Amino acid sequence: MLAAIRGFTQNLYFISQRRTIKMAFSSPINKRFKSDGVNGVLKRVGTHNGSFHCDEALGCFMIRLTNKFFQAEIVRTRDPKVLETLDAVLDVGGVYDPTRDRFDHHQKGFEEVFGHGFTTKLSSAGLVYKHYGLEIIAKELELEEGHPDVQRLFLAVYKSFMEAIDAVDNGVNRYDTDLPPRYVNNTHLSSRVGRLNLDWMEADQSSERENEAFQRAMALAGGEFLENVRFHAKSWLPARSIVLECLEARRDVDPNGEIMTLNRFCPWKLHLFELEEETKIDPSIKYVLYQIILSAMEENLSIYRKKIEYTKKDERSKSWRVQAASVAPDKFESRKPLPVQWRGLRDEELSELSGIPGCVFVHMSGFIGGNKSYEGALSMAREALKLQVE
Repeated sequence: MLAAIRGFTQNLYFISQRRTIKMAFSSPINKRFKSDGVNGVLKRVGTHNGSFHCDEALGCFMIRLTNKFFQAEIVRTRDPKVLETLDAVLDVGGVYDPTRDRFDHHQKGFEEVFGHGFTTKLSSAGLVYKHYGLEIIAKELELEEGHPDVQRLFLAVYKSFMEAIDAVDNGVNRYDTDLPPRYVNNTHLSSRVGRLNLDWMEADQSSERENEAFQRAMALAGGEFLENVRFHAKSWLPARSIVLECLEARRDVDPNGEIMTLNRFCPWKLHLFELEEETKIDPSIKYVLYQIILSAMEENLSIYRKKIEYTKKDERSKSWRVQAASVAPDKFESRKPLPVQWRGLRDEELSELSGIPGCVFVHMSGFIGGNKSYEGALSMAREALKLQVE
């Protein structure tokens, strides 16, 4: 978590069907989390033994971040009698009942989804996130669960991270097509967690070795989950605020409302589409202006008294970009590319043709151009709106 103490070591207990195994487990721990265990007795969370997948590894990691199950023991078994005695059960047992913290998704008739417009069937990790994600996000941001930023991150983390875990575990394809994929992708998180299972060639197939592998799977999946939450808290939310502010001020830039200027550069593309939809703006943004800083490092090598000395000159030149908004977040096609007659031209030739001083370039596809000044970039955007794109 954001206030985590890295390297803090806690004890993680794995209980197999044969005996209890105590193992060291390193994880970022937030001091604000406290156990609800009676008289200091830790809760016990169950999942199945044998081969593991990303969803139960991540689910076990996440549920141990909550107040109720903080530092809970992990019990890996398929024995129904043992499972019945546990405080929570994930990915085994054939029961989904959040009132008893039962989070399996394999039983007949299970069709639970996250909601909020998402339709992918949940895995055990998705179920834990659905019921405890708000608490985890709220503690990450140090805000109340009802705060708007907590709600935004709750949905954003599901969309950008959790839904893929649910989809892979439930065998949901990314595309509705019967065509074979052009390449194999075994680099995603679910694949990497799967490779942590014991290799069939290993001589030691004991439950102790299996539980050690599951520990590594929890650390891998949980670490990437926290990185995703941290990114959204530190980068995604501030960028969204900047884009929203600039979007609301678009008519101060140009009365037609189709040009937006970023007062501070940030990742803006996805936020623009989401905020346009949320605020129902019309007309849509065609061009986004932002300032960049280009740095050039020149190194002059000189040899003096058999020593190598570097003289570095750091030159920084400020420039402005005018970028055409694309038709969709995952599309290269622009809503209104820069004029075809400008494309591929640079510097004086471009300035002379366009009648706008300070032009630097326009890309051959027309998706982006540059000018030495803000006024020049704004003039390029305004003129581009007037010209018919061929």
